[in-house]
Amino acid sequence: MDKKYPTGLMWFRRDLRAHDNAALYHALRSCSQLHCVFILDTDILDDLPRADRRVEFILAALQELDTALRRLAGQPHAGLIVRIGSARDAIPATAQALHAQAVFANHDDEPFALARDARVRGDLAGMGIALVTSKDHVIFERSEVLTQMGRPYSVFTPYKSAWLKKLEPFYLSSYPVDRHAQALAPRPEGDRKAVPGLADIGFEATNLRELKIPLGASGGLELFEEFFERMDHYHVARDYPAVKGPSYLGVHLRFGTVSIRQLAGTAQQLSLQGMQGASVWLSELCWRDFYMQILAHFPHVASSAFKPEYDAIKWEHGKHAETLFAAWCHGQTGYPLVDAAMAQINQSGYMHNRLRMVVASFLTKDLGIDWRWGERYFAEKLNDFELASNNGGWQWAASTGCDAQPYFRIFNPVSQSERFDADGKFIRRYLPQLASLPDKLIHAPWRASEIELEAAGVKLGHDYPRPLVDHADARERTLARYAVVKKPLDAKPKRR
Repeated sequence: MDKKYPTGLMWFRRDLRAHDNAALYHALRSCSQLHCVFILDTDILDDLPRADRRVEFILAALQELDTALRRLAGQPHAGLIVRIGSARDAIPATAQALHAQAVFANHDDEPFALARDARVRGDLAGMGIALVTSKDHVIFERSEVLTQMGRPYSVFTPYKSAWLKKLEPFYLSSYPVDRHAQALAPRPEGDRKAVPGLADIGFEATNLRELKIPLGASGGLELFEEFFERMDHYHVARDYPAVKGPSYLGVHLRFGTVSIRQLAGTAQQLSLQGMQGASVWLSELCWRDFYMQILAHFPHVASSAFKPEYDAIKWEHGKHAETLFAAWCHGQTGYPLVDAAMAQINQSGYMHNRLRMVVASFLTKDLGIDWRWGERYFAEKLNDFELASNNGGWQWAASTGCDAQPYFRIFNPVSQSERFDADGKFIRRYLPQLASLPDKLIHAPWRASEIELEAAGVKLGHDYPRPLVDHADARERTLARYAVVKKPLDAKPKRR
């Protein structure tokens, strides 16, 4: 078939795999020869800590992607061009140097990415080069799932119903990249280099390898195959942090080392066969799409409440707030489940989903700290950080978002601990100083007698902190704090 463009450039971003990649498929079909590039974007990297697991994860994924592209092309000089610099400048310059007529990429609807892509599109257009983008990161994006009135959904349950109705095989089918791989071009001689290492870009090694997180597209597949064997129990196991319940695929979804179509397609088929765990997991994938379309339609959520009236809440401030926040960040709140969860994210870059809700509720409703503080902390620490899902989760916990947890429903950290870590296994893993406390006391050490604490080798205020706040008192303060958005039950509409 005749190709539309003699030469094209595939710009990888958050889609670090060679299989079932929408933009790569369209690029290969449209171009007689195709170069592939990844930009280590200094506009992003410069703001990161020098030891960042996500950077290490990306470099490992790029090494595997480079190998996969060369294997697909069937010749050693193909592969991935990796450059360092601002993508806004590097992509137009690279496209021009390679004499490309079009640049292909997959969508990214985060505000930074949209601004970057608008700048790149304009610069490319000035050179007579097209920017062709595709949907790849979600099943349905932007305005693909709307209400009957043609408006975006702001409540999850009806969105999910519409999402499931639209979930036909067409949207789940794989893009057969390998059929068109002969278009992959050899890299120019000056770009036939290995993927840079951490030191080459000014970063340091982390504990990523020690954590034994499977890396690259092969790692994503390995995790998915392992999860497939226990998906049937997901709906039960997912709530217990000491149990192997989640898929652990979050970081692979974040960087596109797995195909969302493969995951959703498998989950749908098993769900249709009556597997409850698969149905619940499919719902979780739907939540991800939901938050993505919320960000696309309501970009103000990136910096303020989805419901503007909630911006009137008076959060704690000043040095007192900073002290409380620091204690939360370092797992020194005196509530074991909260502190163990914060130790988990600080040590591994991962936090169990149930615990994300618990610690977010504790920060906003027990400590009275602005949800945006916690959101930023998660953005720095989480391996699987995605703006839309992170923002949506925090706004849900703080009751400021769409489909929010009602403000008067406040997680009790002790009840959550007793219910979801009854034998204290998770707490003991991350807070070994409490390991000798009996199960009934490990959730609230301050309830133990001096004799019980001494027997367990625990001295409150020394080995482990006393509670920062009393939960019952904090709950009353939260109800008063949220009263600014509470409508009186007897309020009557005023005549106009």
